[in-house]
Amino acid sequence: MFNWKQEAERFTPQLKVLEYSGLDRAKQREAFTKSDLVLATYGTLRRDIHILKDVDFDYVILDEAQAIKNNTSQVAKATRLLKSVRRVALSGTPIENHLGDLCSIFDFLNPGMLGRSSLFKLHAADPNDRETRKVLAHGLRPFILRRTKQAVANELPDKIEQTIYCEMGEEQQRLYDELRDHFRDSLLGLIESQGLAKTKMHVLEALLRLRQASCHPALLHKSSDEEGSAKLDVLIPHLEELVGEGHKTLVFSQFTSMLAIVRKHLDRAGITYEYLDGQTRDRKECVERFQSDKDCGVFLISLKAGGLGLNLTAADYVFILDPWWNPAVETQAIDRAHRVGQTRQVFAYRLICKNTVEEKIAELQKQKRELADAILEQDNSVMTNLTADDLRMLLS
Repeated sequence: MFNWKQEAERFTPQLKVLEYSGLDRAKQREAFTKSDLVLATYGTLRRDIHILKDVDFDYVILDEAQAIKNNTSQVAKATRLLKSVRRVALSGTPIENHLGDLCSIFDFLNPGMLGRSSLFKLHAADPNDRETRKVLAHGLRPFILRRTKQAVANELPDKIEQTIYCEMGEEQQRLYDELRDHFRDSLLGLIESQGLAKTKMHVLEALLRLRQASCHPALLHKSSDEEGSAKLDVLIPHLEELVGEGHKTLVFSQFTSMLAIVRKHLDRAGITYEYLDGQTRDRKECVERFQSDKDCGVFLISLKAGGLGLNLTAADYVFILDPWWNPAVETQAIDRAHRVGQTRQVFAYRLICKNTVEEKIAELQKQKRELADAILEQDNSVMTNLTADDLRMLLS
């Protein structure tokens, strides 16, 4: 919310902005009629919907509207109860997993427009059904205003993305190979006897463990964080060099345990940094320090906690430590730096360990990335349509 407040002060200083949060919300509600813009989190909306549903708004605007992609969630139900003359949904990734994500957003925007959600999902479930996509694209087009960054921010400097392939050391490779062989032997037999649907939780755990092994052995067992890690061998020298040259860098990982190891290495190297994950309370202070303190050269961020909603244009380098199934999530993270206000070229690096499941995930993304750019985005959910053959490839 602090980001929205800052942007409102910058672009529309004439608006009276109210942050609806904290313990004195009852008092804040008295100021609704004197405010032009009321900012609230989805969590606050869910908790206070029994009161907010009786307020007459001119507009209800959902930022990061993919937050309501599950139309049976409490948040999605709460948004549909709000009363307003107009409704707007903003999202950089309106289709994160499948076309059903759009169904929930349109249930909020134009209730009933797509008919029964179960029927919609039935038709949208087949990624090869081009006729359905064509009909959907035609029907939704009047309600979607799509703006690419190239179209609306063509003054932005270039963004260079590159994959850096890391070679694991002998010990890390041995650990990874043992783990992969174990899961391949146990899982493939289980799938043949019980089917993929019944073993999906085992599959997810196996893939998680292999991804952790690719990052650092200490993510699997309580070994020393001094053990060899191909990614740290690449990352730390890069950070030391960039800090020495006066650049600022964002480092993203899904694993807070991996970020904790990076922190120890930065402490030893004497590099000043900021840190943000789901437990961080004062996000605003962290962001402002990184943006304004010239000595703070690195920002370590949990991908889920900081991949959205932050403006970090002080950085011109970004490292993604571990690939995510959904490339749209990685792109959102990189765009914390590559956004309006950035004046320098942005360099983004994805670190992938060679001959591991990470390399296979990247291959699988390319094969599966086929849903209706004609509609507006791509389907990047690998897990939704994972087959036994795909799994054999991932464990090969």
